[in-house]
Amino acid sequence: MSFTVAIVGRPNVGKSTLFNRLVGKKLALVDDTPGVTRDRRPGDARLVDLRFRIVDTAGLEEADEETLEGRMRAQTEAAIDEADLTLFVVDAKMGLTHVDKALAEMLRKRGRPVVLVANKSEARGSDSGFYDAFTLGLGEPCPISAEHGQGMMDLRDAIVEALGHERAFPPRDDEAETNVSIPRPAVGEDGEEIDEEPAYDETRPLRVAIVGRPNAGKSTLINRFLGEDRLLTGPEAGITRDSISVDWTWRGRTIKMFDTAGMRRKAKVIEKLEKLSVADALRAIRFAETVVIVFDATIPFEKQDLQIVDLVVREGRAAVLAFNKWDMIEDRQAVLADLREKTDRLLPQARGIRAVPISGQTGEGLDRLMQAIVDTDRVWNKRVSTAKLNRWLETQQVQHPPPAVSGRRIKLKYMTQVKARPPAFMISCTRSDALPESYVRYLINGLREDFAMPGVPIRIHFRSSENPYETKKK
Repeated sequence: MSFTVAIVGRPNVGKSTLFNRLVGKKLALVDDTPGVTRDRRPGDARLVDLRFRIVDTAGLEEADEETLEGRMRAQTEAAIDEADLTLFVVDAKMGLTHVDKALAEMLRKRGRPVVLVANKSEARGSDSGFYDAFTLGLGEPCPISAEHGQGMMDLRDAIVEALGHERAFPPRDDEAETNVSIPRPAVGEDGEEIDEEPAYDETRPLRVAIVGRPNAGKSTLINRFLGEDRLLTGPEAGITRDSISVDWTWRGRTIKMFDTAGMRRKAKVIEKLEKLSVADALRAIRFAETVVIVFDATIPFEKQDLQIVDLVVREGRAAVLAFNKWDMIEDRQAVLADLREKTDRLLPQARGIRAVPISGQTGEGLDRLMQAIVDTDRVWNKRVSTAKLNRWLETQQVQHPPPAVSGRRIKLKYMTQVKARPPAFMISCTRSDALPESYVRYLINGLREDFAMPGVPIRIHFRSSENPYETKKK
């Protein structure tokens, strides 16, 4: 992206609506309640022929630095300092307030390019608010309607004028086309393809979602990873609302990490805004590859913790447990032994799941957590050759034959892996509908142990061969 734009303004002027309009997706949560946005949310924007990075911010209010509103203001000011251009949004329908005037004074002192945007200009009676915006001393306001998409061409022209044509349209480097070789399968001496397992790509970018109950320390954990106060934190529960993505590098590998809103029990989620936040967190889980479930080590294994783990496993994501606030634990050896016993007993659907004690406050255990994330992702992407699977299937049937149903024994004929992420297998057999669930669990546990696939969901699908005489009359 050629430049970065920050959207600022007081609460409830339509900043997130404009952000969604420019990125072309409903990424930011939008509600009539003032102060919905709290963290900085970045996105890739497109406005006619302009391509740029845009950052949605919290509504600026006059507040003490120690309060939640004061910490939100600090995040917004950091976004203004990092941006090349600021879109200052005012409400043309409601008119100016003393907060708008204070924000205009702050932007003038910074001396950076500013485009004054008069939102909701399509509303009846918005003319007075539009002309009042001239008194802010930031130039001619640009009338738009973020909700209906009106005035976008005027906004594009205003951005180009504020930045300059050269800055808005930087020259592109013409890169020569390179010939990309297509990897060919290995071939043996007899000319046949060798059935081998593909190597794990250590350089591939990794998407990681951080989930858990409210006030478990998810945002603090990500800030410690980044080494800066990128996300809003505090003692209040439920600070995070949007699922915010941040990019950083660990040992040369690109990591896209998603901070999500705390997920409470469904019966306790009553407010519309919290429902939107939880839905946004669920989308982040589905988009991620590895999901870190953050437990509060002082009160672990609450019912909601177990439900979150079960949700992640059912979605087919690779899961890692992080027991946060480890710095507050005194008898660590005894607590760690108790946590391991409860993990094995309460989470049988994720047998062998990796669990790491950490402290987001002090940074203890974060390197071990990242190594566990990479190791789990490697297992999640694992592929096993068909030849090995069929030899294994034959051995399993010898050790524990499938049961006989109505006097006829079920036969497992052939097995292959149909996909990874998570590992999924197909077994061709007779009478698949009669195979008991206990035998399926026996096969899954055997796959985990014999092919080193702990802690990731494993799917087995059964397919019955068709009986050519089933429809014929005797």
